Amino acid sequence: MLTGISRATHYRHAGGAGRRHGPWLPRTAAPATLSAPERARVLALLASSAYADLAIPQVWARELDEGRYWCSMSTMYRIARAAGQVSERRRQATHPPRVRPELVAHGPSEVWSWDITALKGPVKGTWYKCYVILDIFSRYVTGWLVAAAEDAVVAKDFLGEAISRNRTEPHTIHADRGGAMVSQPVSELLVNLGVTRSHSRPRTSNDNPYSEAQFKTMKYVPDFPVRFGSLADARVFCDGFFTAYNHEHRHSGIGLHTPASVHFGTAHHVRALRQTTLDRAHATHPDRFTRRPRPPRLPDTAWINQPTDQHKPAQ
Repeated sequence: MLTGISRATHYRHAGGAGRRHGPWLPRTAAPATLSAPERARVLALLASSAYADLAIPQVWARELDEGRYWCSMSTMYRIARAAGQVSERRRQATHPPRVRPELVAHGPSEVWSWDITALKGPVKGTWYKCYVILDIFSRYVTGWLVAAAEDAVVAKDFLGEAISRNRTEPHTIHADRGGAMVSQPVSELLVNLGVTRSHSRPRTSNDNPYSEAQFKTMKYVPDFPVRFGSLADARVFCDGFFTAYNHEHRHSGIGLHTPASVHFGTAHHVRALRQTTLDRAHATHPDRFTRRPRPPRLPDTAWINQPTDQHKPAQ
């Protein structure tokens, strides 16, 4: 132990009977081992059109019934495993990766986002569907609807009415890949109106952040009920909520202005009035400020998946 190694290690390093120098010699193949051409023929058999869809035991048994013995079933498995064909030997369909949606709006009525959320009905298993469209630049809810179910025709009429009320067709309407969103009636409507369709990648909720955030805001207000007593109750609640959301809620993402103010172009006037109030407060008590106070700035762009090479606008 004084040398820092065990006795067994010392004697093994010192040599003796059985010690080898250099690599081990290759093992001699067993007499029953298939040759390389034979293994290639077995592999070709498994990949043939007649057997590509069958499990290896089925191939082995059918060949045996035809009077042909190639090898044992376990050998057939080993050959397939070595070639990576144990699980699936058919050609697999390949799909190109989904394109990451990258949308930008420099003002209202350029990019809309819409989605459908579920509202609990009076009893377990009863759900109402709330359809909501909002402008990603102004956060203004341009349309909402509570229906008994999700339906493609209802979704088409809902979108058409929202676009008609807005008087300006958006350039792009973004949604996830729900049944109504990718339905033929909705697609035909947007094609006829010349509106570009955009969809989230499958199972990627971050591709539709504005709608997801708006639904969270709605469901976290203090008076949001656990269940709605009826379809009419759900509509009354949503009418009050979306009115307050558009005209009273000061949104942090748009400089603490209301969505309606940004959407209809009064936010810059409101910001000027805020600056006047802050200037008056600064003039009255300059000792309370380290510098001239300014109201939050309005963003000049809104993004869905901002490209990594783009710089965010100054705040």
